[in-house]
Amino acid sequence: MSEKVKILIVRFSSIGDIVLTTPVIRCLKEQLHGESEIHFITFKKYASLLEHNPYVDQIHAVDKVSNAVLEELKAIDFQYIIDLHHNFRSMRLKSRLKVTSFSFNKLNPLKWILVNFKVNKLPSLHIVDRYLETTKALGIENDGKGLDYFLPPNIEQPQLPQGFSSYTALALSANHNTKKPTDDHYLKLVKEVKSPMVIIGGPAEKELGEQLETTDSAKIVNMAGKCSLHESALLIKNSMQVITPDTGMMHIAAAFEKRILSIWGNTVPEFGMYPYLTGKKEELSEIFEVNGLSCRPCSKIGFDKCPKGHFKCMEDQDWKEIVKRANSSKSLDSRIIH
Repeated sequence: MSEKVKILIVRFSSIGDIVLTTPVIRCLKEQLHGESEIHFITFKKYASLLEHNPYVDQIHAVDKVSNAVLEELKAIDFQYIIDLHHNFRSMRLKSRLKVTSFSFNKLNPLKWILVNFKVNKLPSLHIVDRYLETTKALGIENDGKGLDYFLPPNIEQPQLPQGFSSYTALALSANHNTKKPTDDHYLKLVKEVKSPMVIIGGPAEKELGEQLETTDSAKIVNMAGKCSLHESALLIKNSMQVITPDTGMMHIAAAFEKRILSIWGNTVPEFGMYPYLTGKKEELSEIFEVNGLSCRPCSKIGFDKCPKGHFKCMEDQDWKEIVKRANSSKSLDSRIIH
């Protein structure tokens, strides 16, 4: 009888990044020869993303990578570590466990060149495929099945008014203001998109969601700050389309293979984190961005406010075209709106 292969996957944060690791989890579990045991270490606030994933045998939810945590992990006797975070914490972990490890290449020098000199030397490869490159030595290949998001069993959708059987989910949240539309842009969207709209977001977006809802309470329902992460994901799953900035909700929408209208500010799809949809499903993704700005991308992550003060990457979006596409009733070919 062959020995069970124990593998530790490392990704501490955040929502979108963890959702993007799900093809690695699935492919390892399904393609490794013999019996395998897949472990995943992440911060406690993100552990719920994986708690119903059938391909994960054990989640190690931590507040920090303490000596006690390292000793517990060492006692499990892993054969391999798949480091999909590759930062100081993960390097310390690998150093302590002293087992064979494969690490994700963040390509930070190439991102720095793109941000500072606007010269793109990055490979034309989605981050999911780059994540999967860390498993090649184990004989793992991309199965082409896309992202996973597993909801809790028996989860119930938050109650919506009658007439909301077909609606647009509008995501407000993003970790940085320069990655998302302004309040006025969101106001334009809720006024001009014809379908019923459900506002998705966290507690920080609750006030804005309530303001948007007051513009037309018969058409708009604010669920920002009222739902758990899984409930928000279910609202996305049951929507007909999702309008979203470059944020974790965008990747959850991709996991459910929804039609996605993604609006990009200071970040760019060339970083490799656009909606990951495979095969013909790629046609469901429409990317809206302002090309030709000498200041974009201004960061690989984002800022609280535009460093230049003009925020042209959002102000110069073709909002009429975004509304037009949102109001389109048929599936459209994938294209980039400039």
